[in-house]
Amino acid sequence: MVSCLFGMNNNKKIITNKRKMNNYLYSKYVCVPVLTILMLSCKEQTEVAKKPNIIYILADDLGYAELGCYGQEKIETPNIDKLAKRGMRFMQNYSGSPVSAPSRCVTFTGLHSGHAYIRGNDELSERGAVGDHYVMLADSTLEGQRPLPAGTVTIPSVLKQAGYVTGCIGKWGLGYPGSEGTPNKMGFDFFYGYNCQRQAHTYYPPFLYRNEAREYLPNELLVPNTMLDNGADIYNEDSYAKYTKEVYSCDPMYDEILRFVENNKDTTFFLAWTTPLPHVPLQAPEKWVKHYVDKLGEEEPYTGELGYFPCRYPHATYAAMISYWDEQIGGLIDKLKEFGIYDNTVIMFTSDNGPTFNGGSDSPWFDSAKPFESEYGWGKCFLREGGIRVPLIVTWEGRIKGKTVSNHVCASWDVMPTLCELAGIGSPRTDGISFVPELLGKEQQEHDYLYWEFPEGQGMKAIRMGKWKGLILNIKKEREGNLLLFDLENDPNELVNVASEYPDIVEQMRNRMKEAHEESSLVVFRM
Repeated sequence: MVSCLFGMNNNKKIITNKRKMNNYLYSKYVCVPVLTILMLSCKEQTEVAKKPNIIYILADDLGYAELGCYGQEKIETPNIDKLAKRGMRFMQNYSGSPVSAPSRCVTFTGLHSGHAYIRGNDELSERGAVGDHYVMLADSTLEGQRPLPAGTVTIPSVLKQAGYVTGCIGKWGLGYPGSEGTPNKMGFDFFYGYNCQRQAHTYYPPFLYRNEAREYLPNELLVPNTMLDNGADIYNEDSYAKYTKEVYSCDPMYDEILRFVENNKDTTFFLAWTTPLPHVPLQAPEKWVKHYVDKLGEEEPYTGELGYFPCRYPHATYAAMISYWDEQIGGLIDKLKEFGIYDNTVIMFTSDNGPTFNGGSDSPWFDSAKPFESEYGWGKCFLREGGIRVPLIVTWEGRIKGKTVSNHVCASWDVMPTLCELAGIGSPRTDGISFVPELLGKEQQEHDYLYWEFPEGQGMKAIRMGKWKGLILNIKKEREGNLLLFDLENDPNELVNVASEYPDIVEQMRNRMKEAHEESSLVVFRM
């Protein structure tokens, strides 16, 4: 009884003084009723104290409005929409970066891009022919991206110390094979999927990775950007047959997800499902493509002029990729219920950045970042709202109130402290703030500001302070550059620069940008 009392930590009154406790228990007025209440409370606290399983689902290039629950009208996502109905949907959540590798670095380390080690995609071209897929097939050391340094504190490494079994299934991108930054060396007990994001530029790869070793698939290598045969009829489906191989990579990855959950249903686990979907190329299972061809009707083919692979039905195929994945999410939830662990599993769904502009995906047609702009220069690769405002849905049956919409301003560097609090452990130093209070309907601490920097191209920086968004473009060309100021409440599309009207806000933003920035130890990421 005493140990149960001391273990309570549910924002209820905690009795820590033995004398006070004795007086409380043996009061002639409340002795028997209190004992009864405390016995019931102990049972309640034991249930609450059990650490939840955590499933972190990370989409690749999924736009803010590519889900039905965020306003999508053409793509069907009934299972993800159910997650939103069962939990909390965030309207002002941001990714760590507008491209893949740095966004994942920010998420897994909890450090924003002014402090993070990896701040841009970096293929380490000094290694050799890193762009030649035939050479990479023969030499695995040419795969992958710049690695996280040995000893980097990551979400899985922290949760492992709390007794979690950790798994990552999908795409990695934070350390090439054999480097110090592979998933297994960064805290994951199990990894299956693509180590290298360039290998993920086909959904029919010749191999995937099981932990540190390749697992070969019966797929012949077809190099990304392979065009249609000369003289091919672009309206004939048979002309595109070579872009479909035997094994669609997301099928075996999904099998491993279900196996990981089943193998660990009696333990406590953290699973990062880092799918490559819906990143181009446009490739999807035939069943779902046919569904959308019937729904959307005839369309012009994509013949490959914007990279990746040609596709006979580009709109139908892009929609198919998302609905296929939505179907898998529904299957995973069914398995959690079958194993009796759904109620004690936190599911967090988000995306690594906004929608892309290449490969035939046609983000403007889907209005993928609605209400923000989706065209090139406004989505992926840019610090505009369309490039970094992403969906976030969190469910935890019986703990998070269903159908809740949150306007809390948060970012992916908040994930580390949030998961640590859910796991009942202290968080390492991060730039984040746990949003567990928001999830549980309690008072939530807010950020003074959010900060991003992105060194690719001409370089850019952004800051969010309350309703204000500051943006500096072309930093490498102009150095300090002009700071553009937008009032997101009245101008969510960032069309009207009001910097000249609010010089005090501009000055505050510049000072905080300097405060948030640490010079990268890597020359490639300096601006």
